[in-house]
Amino acid sequence: MEIKAFYEPDSGTWTYLLADSSKKAAAIIDPVLVFDPVSGQAETDFINQVLEVTEQAGYRIEWVLETHAHADHLTAADLVRQRTGAKIACSLGICGVQKNFTRVFNMTDTATDGSQFDRLLVEGDVIKLGRLDIKVMETPGHTGDSISYLVRDAVFIGDTLFAPAFGSARCDFPGGDAAQLYDSIARLYQLPEDTRMFLCHDYPKEGEKPLSKITVGESLRKNIHFNEKTTKPEFVAMRTTRDRQLGLPRLIFPSLQVNIQAGVVPGTDTNGVTYLRTPFNQSIADLIKGES
Repeated sequence: MEIKAFYEPDSGTWTYLLADSSKKAAAIIDPVLVFDPVSGQAETDFINQVLEVTEQAGYRIEWVLETHAHADHLTAADLVRQRTGAKIACSLGICGVQKNFTRVFNMTDTATDGSQFDRLLVEGDVIKLGRLDIKVMETPGHTGDSISYLVRDAVFIGDTLFAPAFGSARCDFPGGDAAQLYDSIARLYQLPEDTRMFLCHDYPKEGEKPLSKITVGESLRKNIHFNEKTTKPEFVAMRTTRDRQLGLPRLIFPSLQVNIQAGVVPGTDTNGVTYLRTPFNQSIADLIKGES
């Protein structure tokens, strides 16, 4: 088993290449498409780098695996699918996310059955990658569709946990739930202590290197939000209070319109131009409720 980590600094996101080197079978986990909301330009240098490394190693990309529908960066999943023929997998929970955000953006022609993805995953599913078995763990809380991918002594945990100094993910997005997140983290902590947890994000201080992984044991001892002494009521109270103080991610509006469709951008308008929508003077919460 080979794992290569690629850091995208604009969004503080990790993309991973997971491969069975003997069978030359590979998967890309949480691929990033870099997008500038001011210019409206997407650039592919980052994902091209990932694909070039994969090609140089002689790997065949069979899967793109999403840990959830990200709200802070656009996914390059469809771009990878188009270039390599890989299949895209995500949680069956994406259907609920699609229903919420097609309402927010009035995307009336967008299917909400997850059909934009090639495989919808539930707890206990196994994805075959060469001789590797990638086991699906449902780890909701940050979002309702959050899943983790366990393979041998490694688990790719999405936004469920951050590096110890940053704690845990927010739970105030639609479908999020702090009590569920506690249970999901507790479940990850039941894995062997030397299990490597691969993070989706890190935000290092200037001059410091971003952290891509930490062991279960290290997080259990050092995580500022959930360690071996943290009770569920304490965690829920902390997370709820903290979430009230957080602003929305910079790329939440473009990200969700693209990511709920597996990275497929909206179709062109009558003038041949593709547009992304931004609600004006309306909160996401009110739009989901149907209030305006």
